[in-house]
Amino acid sequence: MTSRPLMFHQLAEYYDLLISEKNTRAECRRLEALATTLGRSGGRSWLDVACGTGRHLEYLRRNHDVTGVDLSPSMLRVARRRLPGVRLLQGDMRTLELGRTFDVVSCLFSAIGHLRSEREVAHAFANFARHLKPGGVTIVEPWIDPSIFRSGHLHLVSRQAGPVMVARMSESSRRGAHSVVRYRYLLGREGHGVRYFEDTDVGLLVPPRRLVRHMNRAGLRTRFLRDGLTPGRGLLVGQKPLG
Repeated sequence: MTSRPLMFHQLAEYYDLLISEKNTRAECRRLEALATTLGRSGGRSWLDVACGTGRHLEYLRRNHDVTGVDLSPSMLRVARRRLPGVRLLQGDMRTLELGRTFDVVSCLFSAIGHLRSEREVAHAFANFARHLKPGGVTIVEPWIDPSIFRSGHLHLVSRQAGPVMVARMSESSRRGAHSVVRYRYLLGREGHGVRYFEDTDVGLLVPPRRLVRHMNRAGLRTRFLRDGLTPGRGLLVGQKPLG
């Protein structure tokens, strides 16, 4: 990976609080509708790659036999508390080998943007395809379209849950084909004071048309939907042929 952001490791316990504005239930309804409309494999098994703290799996498990994979042990610790009994494994999207195939493979939260190169993206897509049943569907949320990425953009999020307060400010810049987002965190808990952290997250910027090409080369019939889960990112949806 290009970077190992603190949020996915030392600060994993605060991740859900910072993204609490996301309507995960509505996102899962959209994902399930896409899988039902485009899937032809006839089953209900679902692999979520880069599952993080398991927020999507929490809803998807109601209608599917779910498995989650993530690179970060810290994120998986949070996910295991949320999802007792669900199969949650540590693994790298480029190299994981689970020994079985699924009706749906998803990779959300722009996790593919943390890969180092388009070559690695192609490896990940090929691995998703290997883990799909014939007629199965992969759904990938990419990182921001480079044509609309804004250098100098500032963004502030602040959240509170009981005695815990979290604030995160980000500042974006660009270095060639990569985004560089610098984060500053303030973490406070009543009776325990305030801590400050800085972190830098480097992401790979790839135009949607090239992502579609890589997914097609992995053997998936692919379309790019501009109306995705997060503004400016869209969704890649690829179907594995039945034959």
